[in-house]
Amino acid sequence: MSDPVLIPLAADDRLAKGLAETLGADLGRVEIRSFPDGETYLRYETPVAHRSVCLLRTLDRPDSKILPVLFAAAAARDAGAERVGLIAPYLAYMRQDRRFRPGEAVTATDFAKILSAQIDWLVTVDPHLHRHADLSELYSVPAIAVHAAPLMSTWIGREVERPLLIGPDSESAQWVGVAAREADLPHVVLRKIRHGDRTVEISVPEIERWQGRTPVLIDDIVSTARTMIETVRHLQRTGMPAPVCIAVHGIFAGDAYRELLAAGAARVVTCNTVPHETNAIDVTGLLADGVRAALT
Repeated sequence: MSDPVLIPLAADDRLAKGLAETLGADLGRVEIRSFPDGETYLRYETPVAHRSVCLLRTLDRPDSKILPVLFAAAAARDAGAERVGLIAPYLAYMRQDRRFRPGEAVTATDFAKILSAQIDWLVTVDPHLHRHADLSELYSVPAIAVHAAPLMSTWIGREVERPLLIGPDSESAQWVGVAAREADLPHVVLRKIRHGDRTVEISVPEIERWQGRTPVLIDDIVSTARTMIETVRHLQRTGMPAPVCIAVHGIFAGDAYRELLAAGAARVVTCNTVPHETNAIDVTGLLADGVRAALT
């Protein structure tokens, strides 16, 4: 098989060039545009016959992105590609992984079935797994998750003086714990009571004993930022310094980013899994490791 070809499905994908260079892959091109009625037109400008095709598309705000991904995978197969994989730095549809009320769609399972039918492998960064231990419980193709916690701990050790790592809820404990161990730093995990999509109550245990340290809030995803905003406000009331807020994936729905800064965050930092001005932690090497494993 010839060298793999990396196909970015967004013309301005900032990861594409560095990832292709790191992998030693050719950087290919695909034309994607919309017909006047909104349907997708897609054509490969790079020959893909007898090659391993690596599609690159992060899947925040996924509904307008997933059909071009599926069409690109199908078109690569029709053009004679040997294998077709998807690199999705952020993987969508992980939230609804069970049926909470009668009649609900379990979209995590449904989405995995749709995607698995068109690709041979998947690589992503820190998928938001709730009640599943591994992506293999959802996806029927090899699905590799790489983890950003070591990169986050390196950034914290370099950029923050006397940090105290804080997880805003029990779900964040895994990322905070790994980052704390990597950097040999203290950490606490807060208790969260959610009263709705945009209302949360935060309890910070024994925070007073950490006076003099810089709080660093860590989570995998910042979407509405309600949890981080409430945590920032609570820390302010205890007299702690303005915190640094770090997330693997910065979705920032609506005005979430500006609201988080207005609440008193000293700085907001994310990995470059979703393009945003807060991107300061580069996951190119992580993704390359995952792709190499998928291609082996």
